[in-house]
Amino acid sequence: MNVLVINCGSSSLKYQLINMDNEKVIAKGTYERIGEKSFLTHKINGNKYVLQHPVKNHKEALDFAIKQLLNKDYPAINDLSEISAVGHRVAQGKDYFTGPVLINEDVIKKIEECSTLAPLHNPASIIGIRACQELMPNIKMCAVFDTAFHQTIPQERYMYPIPYKYYQKYGIRKYGAHGTSHYYVSRRIAEILGKDVKNLKIVNCHLGQGASICAIQGGKSVETSMGLTPLGGIPMCSRSGDLDPSIVTFLMKNEGLTSDEMDQILNNDSGLWGMSGVSKDVRDIEAAIDEKNEMARKALDYYKYRIAQYIAQYAVSMQGIDVITFTAGVGENQIRVRKGIIDYLAYMGVKLDDERNNIRSEEAMISSDDSTIQVWVVPTNEELVIAKQTLEVIKK
Repeated sequence: MNVLVINCGSSSLKYQLINMDNEKVIAKGTYERIGEKSFLTHKINGNKYVLQHPVKNHKEALDFAIKQLLNKDYPAINDLSEISAVGHRVAQGKDYFTGPVLINEDVIKKIEECSTLAPLHNPASIIGIRACQELMPNIKMCAVFDTAFHQTIPQERYMYPIPYKYYQKYGIRKYGAHGTSHYYVSRRIAEILGKDVKNLKIVNCHLGQGASICAIQGGKSVETSMGLTPLGGIPMCSRSGDLDPSIVTFLMKNEGLTSDEMDQILNNDSGLWGMSGVSKDVRDIEAAIDEKNEMARKALDYYKYRIAQYIAQYAVSMQGIDVITFTAGVGENQIRVRKGIIDYLAYMGVKLDDERNNIRSEEAMISSDDSTIQVWVVPTNEELVIAKQTLEVIKK
């Protein structure tokens, strides 16, 4: 039984076609920089094809990606009927969804309603769902929500210090994000260490275009950096992360901004891009630093500093840390970023081994033997989690 997993990020699209009989990936790919200088990296049979194919949006990206699955030069499948189900990653399910569900019009409507809390992700997910409905109208589809994993955060940690009536009226609380990634990495690192996840205190750093830190104790999310929306927490590639809320009202008053315009600034024009003026891509910012760009250096230093602060906070949340994990595009690949973050934690006795840290997209321990806390790179596999949950739903 083959399950196609679609993971639409804010500026990316990942897909995997997985044979669930043996959980082996038949083919997979990542579309990066959608809306800019887009390119697709498609992998099948041990071969990698980097295809320069600019696309304007996620619909165009998905259409081109599916064509690669059917490409006669390197076919993953011969016909779309070989796909038994499609699982879609959805960032925000609010209180509507606490687990995976079969997709129907009511589900799509609720996902759309939740878009105000995930303006960069939920609309992209809906585009992916609609495109799959058009291309594969007879195949069952399932939505898997990033917010579900964080439903175990205690109420005193997910509530905000504003009048309680707004929680009652609008559901304003911390929902978190990247739940499938945090779930996968926590289970995988427990397996690597040969320990029961219930006996571990893990801080997982999911660092990509969007980024969140999660404290995982006993296999459950007990704290996370993203909040009501994916805008909260650490600074990201184009998102501000946490800031003094008065900044928002100050700018709206003095610049005459509407709420939509303010959302645009905070979600798309801030973070590393806003501070550096260079790019939304950490690779470009590191290249600018090498060319002595001072604003790029300050932006990336702030990014690393804030991540380290969150890791230290979560030592309080769990009363200790057993292991720190890095995952997602930046976490798995940016060697200097990982080192910069861990250097801030030297006072805790956390140390990297520079030789071990010199890796990209590999599963490996990167801390030194005398580090008080082990540090690992664990490539995430949100797609496998989504595929498994999709199968559970369609078999009911």
